[in-house]
Amino acid sequence: SYKDLLGFTALLVALTSLALFSPNLLGDPDNFTPANPLVTPPHIKPEWYFLFAYAILRSIPNKLGGVLALLASILVLMVVPILHTSKQRSLTFRPLTQFLFWTLVADVAILTWIGGMPVEHPFIIIGQVASFLYFFLFLVLSPFAGWLENKVLEWHCTSSSVSERRSCKSDA
Repeated sequence: SYKDLLGFTALLVALTSLALFSPNLLGDPDNFTPANPLVTPPHIKPEWYFLFAYAILRSIPNKLGGVLALLASILVLMVVPILHTSKQRSLTFRPLTQFLFWTLVADVAILTWIGGMPVEHPFIIIGQVASFLYFFLFLVLSPFAGWLENKVLEWHCTSSSVSERRSCKSDA
């Protein structure tokens, strides 16, 4: 529609003007200091969209283990459809899964924050706990929540009235 076209055009103009007139506005301030070949920068970090994966990489002391955890953090996203055990697809009537989703959002935000912090005492422990929670949410809690919600749905359908049972059969 015209409203969508207007919104798309406005966003395109805003992005183009940002890129053309002030490209360094969102840049990292460390990129503007002159390079000194004799001194290594105290804290090297990737761009913001890689920080959660960088935090998982740093959370494991062993180098090979960190690289494997980094790969597993991306590959676990491919396993999510296989681990989806719930009969319902929508999150509308699944409060436990909604809670797990927002826990995952908070965990990725914490991992992103930790990825930009220096490797010091409190940040190391927070990164390890957040990395463990990341994998635990995907591999254990999400399938368990689907299984539990299926049990609640079966219990509701067997203990409800005749008219509600018809709706249960149409949902399944």
